[in-house]
Amino acid sequence: MDEQQEKAFNEEEQGQSAANTGNEDATNLQDDTVNMAEDAVETDNMSDEKKHDEPTPEEKYASLNDSYLRLIAEFDNFRKRTIREKADLIKSGGANVLTNLLPVIDDLERALSTLQAAGDTPPPVVEGMKLIYDKFIGFLLQQGVKIIDAVGQPFDTEWFEAIATIPAPEEEMKGKVIDCVQTGYKLYDRVLRHAKVVVGE
Repeated sequence: MDEQQEKAFNEEEQGQSAANTGNEDATNLQDDTVNMAEDAVETDNMSDEKKHDEPTPEEKYASLNDSYLRLIAEFDNFRKRTIREKADLIKSGGANVLTNLLPVIDDLERALSTLQAAGDTPPPVVEGMKLIYDKFIGFLLQQGVKIIDAVGQPFDTEWFEAIATIPAPEEEMKGKVIDCVQTGYKLYDRVLRHAKVVVGE
């Protein structure tokens, strides 16, 4: 190979190398362009997702309105419950005091029945004792205390305490109260003291 051919061969190789380099640069440029386009698409998608995640003004309004309505309902329930508890407290607040007064009423009843049974007691004494007893019962009625009716009523453990059972004098008195040994009292619908009774069987 002479010098001229060798020079031509070297030039040809350099041309091919330059062409390859140009092709590589073009490929790299094309890859960079594709990557940039993909990044732009991903950025757009992320922006769309962020926009989609944020609630609209209508959704914000509905959420706040719902929270407000729930809060109002909870407060109304609290107010009603407090009023009911206060009313119950007022009704049953003096229950202990009234319960402690019941033995005094029992003593008055016994004294009155003893005076009425004794034949030598002056009538004004009996009338005075009866007047005191009636005033006491009137005071209890004003406080919501009532006597539990017992004799002739069907036996109910909610109101009565059976201290004895006897054979019923009549068929219809079976399972009913024959006699009341100690008077029972209730405060509105709450039992202050169960009536102690004798039940027919």
